[in-house]
Amino acid sequence: MIDVQELTKQYAGRTAVNNISFQVEPGEIVGFLGPNGAGKSTTMRILSGYMPATSGRATVGGFDVFHQSIQVRQSVGYMPENAPLYMDMRVKEYLKFRAELKGLSGLTMRRRIGEVMELTGVTDMRKRLIGNLSKGYRQRVALADALVHKPKLLILDEPTNGLDPVQIRHVRDLLRNLKAKHTVLLSTHILHEVEQTCDRVVMIHQGRIRANDTPANLTRQLRSTTLLHLEIEGIGNLAEKFSALNAVRKATEEELLVHPWRRFTLRVEPDHDVRDQVMELAMKEKWRIREMHLQLPTLEDVFVELSMNAGTPTDIPTHVL
Repeated sequence: MIDVQELTKQYAGRTAVNNISFQVEPGEIVGFLGPNGAGKSTTMRILSGYMPATSGRATVGGFDVFHQSIQVRQSVGYMPENAPLYMDMRVKEYLKFRAELKGLSGLTMRRRIGEVMELTGVTDMRKRLIGNLSKGYRQRVALADALVHKPKLLILDEPTNGLDPVQIRHVRDLLRNLKAKHTVLLSTHILHEVEQTCDRVVMIHQGRIRANDTPANLTRQLRSTTLLHLEIEGIGNLAEKFSALNAVRKATEEELLVHPWRRFTLRVEPDHDVRDQVMELAMKEKWRIREMHLQLPTLEDVFVELSMNAGTPTDIPTHVL
């Protein structure tokens, strides 16, 4: 659905997007992540036909975004961050106006407007002025606008910005339901939502692709440590003995529970599981364990490490699917 090859965008004095390449397959939900200023919005604007690139090539649904921009725009539903809505129009009136601009008319248009209002949860607001809506509802109207012409590709820049937790869950469920008919490229800072929604994550930093893989693979492959949490009954300096185990970077006693139970956290090297070693040590020392569980690195850990990494993209395991 999306094929980006060596795409670059330069402004006066800086390079916003630096020779990036990636693909998005039909039916995928792909999270496009990176810190502020990384180049996410610039890339999305190029793919949606809102701005030209300096060099490189990009196609959407087989159409070149530079030479076949009309066909690309017909295939794309784009929701920018802080979408520019007409505040003096009513919700249904605005969606009718936007649908007409996108080539819909008659019964087809009326049915489709009803469908997208229902999908995005703004049916009850259809007669309200957009200027009187909350920020969350304005986001919903912008999403309905992006969906109204049944695009093959949805490009969503911070679609949950300003939404409360219930509304965020609604958008997440909506995206999952759209997967059967739409490909989705979305930018967001809510990493928990990405882990639950996206099939794949493309991370960009300083204009370059730093990682491209599933959320699960990224958390496994990156250098973040694994945490092992323990509740244990034992006497003496247990932290010192845990620290002496192979692959344990550090053992810390977190808090004293009801005597004689104690809680420890072990920071473990990636790709190592020390639970068997801990059990053997406990049996040897005659300690009792009532809880032991692993806390694997999260996508947030990956995001932070990539954002702070100052090396070249080859320092990070990158997989272009």
